[in-house]
Amino acid sequence: MVASRSVQTSGASLVVTDLPELLGGLLDRLPHVLRLLAENHLRCGGDAEELRQALEQKLRGEYSGFELMYRPNRLLMHDTTCTPALADIAGLRDALAEAGADPSVLAPSLPVEVSVDHSLAVDVFARAGAPQVNLRNEIARNAERYSFMKWASEVMETVHVNPPGTGIMHTLNLEQYATLLEIGTDGRAHPDMMLGTDSHTPMINGIGVLGWGIGGLEAESVMFGQTVSLAMPEVIGVRLDGRLPEGVTSTDLALELTHRLRVLDVTAAYVEFYGPGVTTLTADDRAVIANMAPEYGATTGFFPADANSVAYLKRTGRPEALTAAIEPAFRAMGLWFDPEAAPHFDRQIALDLGTLEATLAGPRRPQDSLPARAAREAVEKAVGRDLPALTERPAELPDGGIGVAAITSCTNTSDPRLLIAAGLLACKAQERGLSPAPWVKTSLAPGSPSATSYLARAGLLSGLEAVGFGIVGFGCTTCIGNSGPLPEAVEDALAEGKAVTAVLSGNRNFPGRVHAKLDLGFLASPPMVVAFVLLGHVRADITRDPLGHDAAGAPVYLSDLWPRAEEIEAAMERAFRAEDVHADFRTALENRDWAALPAPATARFPWDPESRNLRRPKFARAASTTSLGQMTARPLLVLSDDMTTDHISPAGWIDPESAAGTWLIERGGDPKNLNVYASYRGNWEVMLRGLFTNRSAINHLNPDLPPAHLRSDTGEVLKLHEAAERFEDEGTPVVIFAGERYGMGSSRDWAAKGAALLGVRAVIARSFERIHRTNLIGMGILPIEITDGFIPSEGGLQLADEVSLCVEADGLQPRQKTEVVVTRGDLIRRIEGRVAVETEQEIETLRAGGVLPKILAEQLSRAGDSLSA
Repeated sequence: MVASRSVQTSGASLVVTDLPELLGGLLDRLPHVLRLLAENHLRCGGDAEELRQALEQKLRGEYSGFELMYRPNRLLMHDTTCTPALADIAGLRDALAEAGADPSVLAPSLPVEVSVDHSLAVDVFARAGAPQVNLRNEIARNAERYSFMKWASEVMETVHVNPPGTGIMHTLNLEQYATLLEIGTDGRAHPDMMLGTDSHTPMINGIGVLGWGIGGLEAESVMFGQTVSLAMPEVIGVRLDGRLPEGVTSTDLALELTHRLRVLDVTAAYVEFYGPGVTTLTADDRAVIANMAPEYGATTGFFPADANSVAYLKRTGRPEALTAAIEPAFRAMGLWFDPEAAPHFDRQIALDLGTLEATLAGPRRPQDSLPARAAREAVEKAVGRDLPALTERPAELPDGGIGVAAITSCTNTSDPRLLIAAGLLACKAQERGLSPAPWVKTSLAPGSPSATSYLARAGLLSGLEAVGFGIVGFGCTTCIGNSGPLPEAVEDALAEGKAVTAVLSGNRNFPGRVHAKLDLGFLASPPMVVAFVLLGHVRADITRDPLGHDAAGAPVYLSDLWPRAEEIEAAMERAFRAEDVHADFRTALENRDWAALPAPATARFPWDPESRNLRRPKFARAASTTSLGQMTARPLLVLSDDMTTDHISPAGWIDPESAAGTWLIERGGDPKNLNVYASYRGNWEVMLRGLFTNRSAINHLNPDLPPAHLRSDTGEVLKLHEAAERFEDEGTPVVIFAGERYGMGSSRDWAAKGAALLGVRAVIARSFERIHRTNLIGMGILPIEITDGFIPSEGGLQLADEVSLCVEADGLQPRQKTEVVVTRGDLIRRIEGRVAVETEQEIETLRAGGVLPKILAEQLSRAGDSLSA
């Protein structure tokens, strides 16, 4: 039994873990993330003395090999990560039934909340009724997949689906599900901790809830009762001092921190913010910063709980019995934030908030921050030509024009003050007679339905609509590539070779992310997005040059329109009502189109062999191969740095002339409306044909060929999946070589599942992003990190090379050194590396051949034990 203590609150007597007693003088030296992980580890049954010794070693800078146990209270998923996971569960149920076991025993053992937010496309914009049209289109396009999700929620009590229109998953988490303190019916209480199958799950860190993003495969393991095993993490401290200047937003701070932390290289580390500057940031501000943890490469972007956290819960309508209990319970556990404290961090940096200015990031990576005034120079550098300054808006879309502008994503639209600031700027622009550039596709997609209420109450909706930012729906939209069709003017400009840029209040701007045809994009705060639409291009200094002229011909500058802090707070005071958060959410739940969707009621899902959306997965079966032991393989792909999961696994709208598009059209798909790849994550046939087709996914084995093509030994040009099929028929395993930060970006498990479908047994890279690394292991694929100076894209590798490696299952240790040997005739190259495996649990997963074979074996073993009993 974990040592505990009683806490008297205004409403009840609670029992909490007594961390001060268990950890003694260590506690004050520990960052809050380690305190929370320690509390969870102890509740999972960990030994207190072993934990204390491991933490002492940690503080001395010693590596102990100690593994923390972690069990979340709940799991959060969205519609495109849940689809493959639920398909896997359906496939595992089939395998159980075919083995003579009861399929209904397979169901998640902890609550799973699903948000349908990733499939809303901006078909209609800047017109009345756009949200309703876009929502109906969404449900019509995805009816079969949504019916499948409804089947899962109806046959598995622990799965709950929030239908389209209810908001973005991370906003829902903040507004509806997070408690900060979980209080049981027996009076025992503990911190709210969770995991989510989206890389931006750390957004919840902004209010002091510990949670991070995991891949869908790891989530499946967690669903079925597996405790997460964590190596003792590196913790980076970011000390904040001062206060943000007038006119500088939390978005600007988030973008600057993303740049600084990428330079520091915090990959897979736990980042924690401390110092007196933290207290000057609202919980909404903190959530914006925490949200971008995957962009700066960290596992978390954590802000410890304090009065601002409790104020947020009160403002969003949480019950008084909960909010009154949080501070005394957290103080008793040693988890309440002290702005004067200075815990021990492995590394740390400091930032004076008062030094920041209006900031953008781009035009191709979120970590490339720059002053807002420098957009033109950044585009010039990206496209390799000069873009002369423009003093007046031209009549048509110019070179360096803005084609898409979106106030979107959980990153910024979850903060009401940012949307209110955008609305105030829009209203001032309307009053001065400014209009949006006519060629820009504009959209506003808030994270919460309550945004409609508070923007209307503040009198800001009409101003936003006047500059093109009418609400188009509640979902991720443009931020994840669901920007819909481009306007004709934008298509024409691209065809003419003009540099066309997107500007969005999102978190990612990789080439092709916003739209497959757009390579350039800037991240910006919501009011800055509005300002750029008024300008219409990047060929001016937005901070000093006129955005336009009023009816009297007088120039109008950004400083004339930018709202002051007191204006924002006054609008917030009159606009926001706690009751809206739950009332508007309940109204959004009443979706008639969703309710009308049919759903099977059988324990096994009835797969339709003619379906274009759903296929029984190939993975939900016993393992047939292993990546461990002696292996001689061939290289299938040789990739360079920053190969994101967007580049690996297909995203965005499907080109009818692509391999995936051809497959769909041959089976009755409408060439003009094939939908996005995310809608087919339950169909391995489509996803396989889209792998590595992104224009940036250059295969250095044959760099002269289009992406996802390969020249065979005989000179024949093959599609990637065709070449992989030939290797499989020959019984030849294949490997992928890659550069730095392989797998950065979204958490999508299809980037690893796709590699498994191609027959990949190992990925050999200079470095891995955390979630993709665990997803590879989840698919039984061995990640090997290159530790010498070998750069794959410059190494002259060839398809005919033999790649030998030997990693024996018995005796395998985390981070074990290994060697990769590349042979070409008499030439031999030896590459030093290490197995990129962090825990014994990951080693067990590799031995089992992956997560799904492991789950199946465990379930069949239990079924056998039950029958024998």
